[in-house]
Amino acid sequence: MGDAKRRKTQLGDKYGQTQPGLGGLFTQERMAQFIQWTTRGAWIGIGTVVAAWVVIRFIGPSFGWWHVE
Repeated sequence: MGDAKRRKTQLGDKYGQTQPGLGGLFTQERMAQFIQWTTRGAWIGIGTVVAAWVVIRFIGPSFGWWHVE
């Protein structure tokens, strides 16, 4: 008997349903949503750092804000 069949017989009606994660605090859907939001936030942060670097490195010196020699 395969592992999936064994698991199905052990779980019975609960087979295929979402199980709570992190000690029952969050469901699988909420954890996936959390990962999606944090990934989006990380990309926004990376974009902000790149934009700040462009301003400081190229645009700032052209306006005389920072003098880099």
